[in-house]
Parts: sequence; structure tokens; C-alpha cells
Amino acid sequence: MLGHGYLSSTFEIIALAVMVVIIVADLLMVIRRPHVPSFKECVGWVSMYVSLAVIFGLILFLVAEPSHQQDVMVEFYAGWLTEYSLSIDNLFIFVIILANFRVPPKQQQKVLMIGIIIALVLRAIMIVVGAQLINEFAWVFYIFGAFLIFTAIKLVMPEKEGEYEEGRFIRFARNRLNVSDHWDEGRWRTIENGRRVWTPMILVVLALGATDLMFALDSIPAIFGITQDPFIVFATNLFALMGLRQLYFLLGGLLDRLVYLPYGLSFILGFIGVKLILHAMHENNVPFLNNGEPIHWGPEITSLQSLVVIAITLVLTTVLSLTVGQRHGKGDGSDVPAPDYVEGVTPTEDPEIMDAVEEDLEEIERRPGT
Repeated sequence: MLGHGYLSSTFEIIALAVMVVIIVADLLMVIRRPHVPSFKECVGWVSMYVSLAVIFGLILFLVAEPSHQQDVMVEFYAGWLTEYSLSIDNLFIFVIILANFRVPPKQQQKVLMIGIIIALVLRAIMIVVGAQLINEFAWVFYIFGAFLIFTAIKLVMPEKEGEYEEGRFIRFARNRLNVSDHWDEGRWRTIENGRRVWTPMILVVLALGATDLMFALDSIPAIFGITQDPFIVFATNLFALMGLRQLYFLLGGLLDRLVYLPYGLSFILGFIGVKLILHAMHENNVPFLNNGEPIHWGPEITSLQSLVVIAITLVLTTVLSLTVGQRHGKGDGSDVPAPDYVEGVTPTEDPEIMDAVEEDLEEIERRPGT
């Protein structure tokens, strides 16, 4: 049994298996037909995955023990909203990375697929480690809480917008590996001047992996601040990754308009960080704090209160970004490159994009009634 006993182990195993199958099936579609998805296609898939998350929360309410039905459902919704909003912030970095490395349009889905797989593996490892640490050491909540507050402050610190600076790890890899500038249809290795060299794919995957690790360090403590049930933690992360590649193409041109998203995420992470510290105080067993006795003067923030705060914050952040932010000239589209074509090359100048357009037009002409 993964969770705390409010759900049957059979349900947990079947539910996780179904969620993994859905994600794998979605990713295999990239291999079957790599293409730049249309706006309508992206809206359809994203809507379906969001609907599945909402339905799953209702299913949790129906199958959970009667005395904990609301708690399980509320913890899932609060955790999913938090992880989903962090995933959107993650996509902002993905857009910049793919534009910086000039990833061809047809290869962007493949790169995103690899990035999502890396995220799945890293998050699974960190969830297992985090759950074990929490079970063994209650004081870990203090560390998680402090880390989230630190991350919240970093999110609102001024920085260069729309620019990607290679970290030491990527610079080290670039200097040590013989990397070509030619993508060669998305292959990992190619022949250049009679020598086998790496394509830029290796650097992009390493950059996405480093980004996934950075965001996993934020998201896992955040979800543990909402629920300590490992099953719900796994479920919220899986649902947050569902449809992420479609969301990338759907929001790529709109991410720069969500100018207040970092402030909303900062508030949410800070709120969860405070919640974790208050919870740690109630479970306190650190010898030099209150002689190792629990500290009860702080309030205990419930899961329902957390859900309300997170939902209101995300709604206000979105509304303010699309209204006040636009009136003040923020998010004019000049900072974040759109993901559907290579930065610096307009769609009509990129032969790969035009080939994809021609293929779509030919497919439309072949349909009955056209």
C-alpha cells in the first residue's frame, strides 16, 4: 500500500498503472507521427487531460474511506493545481532552451518527450527519497519549508528575462564532447568531415535534464507540504505531466503574457513553506527547540484552506496578467520566442515548417468531402 490506508492498495496500483499507460501512450504518439500540433489539437488534448484530473479527484472521493473522503479529494486537487502551475513555469524555461539551441520544429516533440521522461524518473526517485526522509525524520519539514521560502524569494528577484545562460555542466559537456551544429533529422550522432560527432540533441537533453532536476527540487517539497500520502504525491505529479508537450505548443506564445505567474508561484511556494514549518512545529522533536516538545502556538493550516489559497492565487495571477499586465505593456511577445519555429527564422523561411504545412494540406485534401 502506497498511501496512508484511506484507499485500497488494489485501487492505488491500478490507478498508477493506468496513469503511466496514458503518459506512455501520449509520448509514443510522437514516434508514430512527429509533427507540430495545431492549436485546435493542443486545446483538445489539454482539455481532455484537465478533465481527467478533475474526474480522478471525484473518483478518489467515491472510493476513499468515508471518514477521509473530503481530505483525500482536497489534497489531490490542491497538489495537482500546485504541480500543474509549476509545470507551466517549467515550460517557460523549455521554450527558451529549445529556442536557444534552435531545435527544428519537427524535433521539438521528440525533445519534449525525452524531457518529460527524465522528469518522470527524477520525480519518482525524489518522491521515494522524500517519503522515506519524512517517515524517519520529522525535522525534515523544517528544511523543506525553509527551502520553499528561499525558492519563493528567488522567484521574484530581478533577473534577465527571455535569456538562457548555459550552466557550468552544459559548458563542460560542450567543451568535452565533439558537437556538430547540424541536427541531421534529430539523430544523436552524425558524420561530419568523415568523423562521427554528436548532434546538438545531446546538449538539449542535458539542459532539459538539469532543468527537470531543478524544478523537481522545488515541486517535491511543495507537494509534501500539501500531503504526505505517497500515492497522492505520485498521482498529482503524473497528472501534472500529462499533456505537457501539447501545453508547450499551446502556451508557448502566451507564456510571456503571464507576467505575474512568477509572483503567484512565489506566494504559493512561500505559503506552503510556512505551512510546512508550522506542521514541523506541531510534530517537533528537535532537542534544542522547546526541549524537543511539540510547539502548539502556531495554527495548523488544513488541506481545504490550502486548496482555496492556491486556487484564488492562480485565478488572480492569470486575470491580472491578462488585464493589468497587458495595459502596462508587459508580455508583448518580444521576450519569449514562440516554440513552433526556430528563433530568428520566420515560418515561411524555414523549409521544415513549410514541408510540415504541405503535408498537413495534402492530408486535408485526401479527406472525403474536400
